[in-house]
Amino acid sequence: MGEMKDKAKGIGNEVAGNAKQAAAKATNNPRLDAEGKAQERKGEAQNLKGSVKGALGDKV
Repeated sequence: MGEMKDKAKGIGNEVAGNAKQAAAKATNNPRLDAEGKAQERKGEAQNLKGSVKGALGDKV
């Protein structure tokens, strides 16, 4: 169960990060772009964490 939860959170953060980056480009806002990139990286890390949990059987 932990695997799917982490992957779902990861996807959500990646989508939100990408949306922030798109809004930043549209409004020429470098601060929002940086926030979006950070949130996207957080999502990628959560996806990786979920994959590791899946490979190890949620024992992490």
